[in-house]
Amino acid sequence: MENRMYEDRNEDAIEIDVVELLFALRKKLWMIILAAMIGCLGAGIYSKVILSPVYTSTSMVYVLSKETTLTSLADLQIGSQLTKDYSVMITSRPVLEEVIEKQKLSLSYNQLKSMIRVSNPADTRILNMSVSDTDPVRAKAIVDAVAKASSDYIGDIMEMIPPKIIENGVVPDNPTSPNIKKNAALGGLALSAAVCGFITLQVIMNDTIRSEEDVSRYLGISVLAVIPENNIEEKDNPEKGSEGKRSRKKRKTQAKRAERRK
Repeated sequence: MENRMYEDRNEDAIEIDVVELLFALRKKLWMIILAAMIGCLGAGIYSKVILSPVYTSTSMVYVLSKETTLTSLADLQIGSQLTKDYSVMITSRPVLEEVIEKQKLSLSYNQLKSMIRVSNPADTRILNMSVSDTDPVRAKAIVDAVAKASSDYIGDIMEMIPPKIIENGVVPDNPTSPNIKKNAALGGLALSAAVCGFITLQVIMNDTIRSEEDVSRYLGISVLAVIPENNIEEKDNPEKGSEGKRSRKKRKTQAKRAERRK
């Protein structure tokens, strides 16, 4: 019986905490909105002013082997498997070091590799090679050089028809990153969430007893009586209390005299 009462009391406490938390969040709603606005503005300015725009250029190659015929399902499966091998070979050290040498890039192998992304659209034997760089013209030159060098290298190593370049890169007009709107939204969301977390922590850590309900909840005892604050003030300051009584008596006497005169 006691355990059940204890569990019920805990459940009530949780419900009261949730209500109190919602009330606290509502009371500080202006602070949450202000934090969201500051976060959006700060992240937007940071993305616009501090971060450098990055441009991406893409080249496409088609994978085809000597034995491939378009009438055989097995040949199509072989071609699809080759795309996986080619994806690895495109970013191999011999290919990228040749690109660095021909383009006279002041980049290391790992730096250039981090700029390249190779993807294979589903159910195709096409490879997309993308290069991201802060210079749009250089991004286009690098992706074309990677496509040419990897095609020649794969043809020599695997003794097959090299992948056919079906589309060269183009000089991009618009940057692919940073996404200013997205960063601003994330900044506002992050800062407002931080403020909500701070308010929640304040509510959780505040164990001050402010009402008779708090006495029952935290101490587990019943409240028999509540002493009004006026009585406490009179007890702490008897002169103030006696002066109040005298002033009330005086007002009553003056009222009675006024009635008699009438």
